[in-house]
Amino acid sequence: MYYIANWKMFGDKKSLNSLNKVIKLSKINKNNKFKLIYCPPYTLLDLFYKKLKNTSIEVGAQNCHENEIYGAYTGSINSKMIKNVGAKYVIIGHSENRSDGESDILINKKIKSSIKNGLKIIFCIGETLSQRKKKLTNKILTNQITKGLSNVKKLSNVLFAYEPIWSIGTGVIPNKDDLEKDIIFIKNKLRNNFKLKNAKVLYGGSVNPKNIAILKKINIIDGFLVGGASQDSKKFIDIVKKTVI
Repeated sequence: MYYIANWKMFGDKKSLNSLNKVIKLSKINKNNKFKLIYCPPYTLLDLFYKKLKNTSIEVGAQNCHENEIYGAYTGSINSKMIKNVGAKYVIIGHSENRSDGESDILINKKIKSSIKNGLKIIFCIGETLSQRKKKLTNKILTNQITKGLSNVKKLSNVLFAYEPIWSIGTGVIPNKDDLEKDIIFIKNKLRNNFKLKNAKVLYGGSVNPKNIAILKKINIIDGFLVGGASQDSKKFIDIVKKTVI
């Protein structure tokens, strides 16, 4: 099971102290039942790596520029730079970035450059509430997967995070049956179209210690992408403990 902490625009140097309890949790991870990954802002990547380098917890970035070489892109960070500070993962295609104008074509370029530079991908996909009401979920997911993975090699280095956009930050999660159908659809699409027999599909969207009891019942989910709740070490630990410990 994967547990990915997406800190979004949160955290400073003092925030590193909150990792101490999570580090203790990682030490009781017998038989590697779970994988913990922290994705802090760029400003904390190096500090997180140094703090966690002697633990089983890994570090990822929240996004990257699509160009894998250095260039005149003021304010941007590319996958080569992310890899250089010790991070192993990068989140690509998060709905908050898609809403700022990231297209499937741009996301595809980011995935390719990140894999080329040795990073593993956390590829986010998901539909809006309007699209869901119009029963377009499968069509949207198909388009995002197909265009995002076009001509991508080393697909085994890609984790998939299903994030229904209407759920993120709202406290509302899909009902069990609907979410199960969505995850099955994604896995079947990856198996049939991309020959990925064991694709790891995570769920993201208002995951917290209260609703994790519902989410854990869907045993085809391979982990969780946790936003706001991951900024609180106690809540993040509760989510892990209530599902795998």
